[in-house]
Amino acid sequence: MKKKNFVTLIMSIIGGLLFALGMCMALLPEWGVMMQGIVVGVVSAAVLLAMMLIRRKMDGKPMIVLNGRVIGTTLFGILGTLVLGAGMCLVLVWNLLLWGIVAGILGIVLLLCLIPMVKGIR
Repeated sequence: MKKKNFVTLIMSIIGGLLFALGMCMALLPEWGVMMQGIVVGVVSAAVLLAMMLIRRKMDGKPMIVLNGRVIGTTLFGILGTLVLGAGMCLVLVWNLLLWGIVAGILGIVLLLCLIPMVKGIR
């Protein structure tokens, strides 16, 4: 295994576990630690962002490239994530099962649309 793949693996696991823990903390009212869960979620986002920047540095690519396509793709990814998260909240917090499933499926479809947007269709 190459060093860059190992570093990416370790940082992805840490970021993913922190994100999952933060989601559980924020969405389970029985735990009563919503604000702490939001903090853990923000820390996980910082770890995953650092992982992306470190990976680009190890690949010899520039740290951040900003153009219209990158900004549009990022905004589309944020929209898909928010729709998926709203679906999860509808089901887990407000107990609106049908609308939560519909929003969740729509969010998953939006996130799946990112694959051809980034990689293209050949």
